Amino acid sequence: MKSILTIAAVLAVAAPSLAQSNIDPVDKRAWGENIGWTNWRDANNGAQGVVIGTRFASGFVWGENVGWINLGDGTPSNGTAYSNVNGADSGVNVLPNGFLQGFAWGENIGWVNFGTQPFVGNDGARVEGGRLTGFAWAENVGWINLDSAESGKFVGLNCLADFNNDGIVNGADLATLLANWLAPGGLPDLNGDGVVNGADLAQLLANWGPCP
Repeated sequence: MKSILTIAAVLAVAAPSLAQSNIDPVDKRAWGENIGWTNWRDANNGAQGVVIGTRFASGFVWGENVGWINLGDGTPSNGTAYSNVNGADSGVNVLPNGFLQGFAWGENIGWVNFGTQPFVGNDGARVEGGRLTGFAWAENVGWINLDSAESGKFVGLNCLADFNNDGIVNGADLATLLANWLAPGGLPDLNGDGVVNGADLAQLLANWGPCP
């Protein structure tokens, strides 16, 4: 119990800006041949699990065999993407074509490279069809498969406009968007143009109703 409380305290200090995870509550695991399964959603009951935004990711992955892996604190220095030139501004970015780029950090495994497209082409780590797919690479533990064929496990995403992750895009999500009208960067900037505006409202309305 003491160790659990210590971990919770560390997470609370390390990532105060993180939002509720938008990883699917069922499809939330990735497989590493040398590290086993990793859980992308449940850090601090989801409050500090992974969030995949339109331009960058944030939050913590848990690996039973390797501990915590930090995808970023959700506050890139320029507001739009982690520079990855130093540890203070490191994390995983989401490119316009869906491919991932940048580095996550695991205290017990070192840096995890998500910018693998130049090495493995279309098997590079990416967001595709409402899920993560492809491979990330860690020098000390090898490949991490985001879309494992084993047991059908993969890292799925809730629909992007479902800000409160209740499985439906409705008035509550509309209220969240309007409350952040003209706010710069990050969620809930649905189309990644740097501001919450009419384009984001149009995308939200286009996804109105139950998440697929």
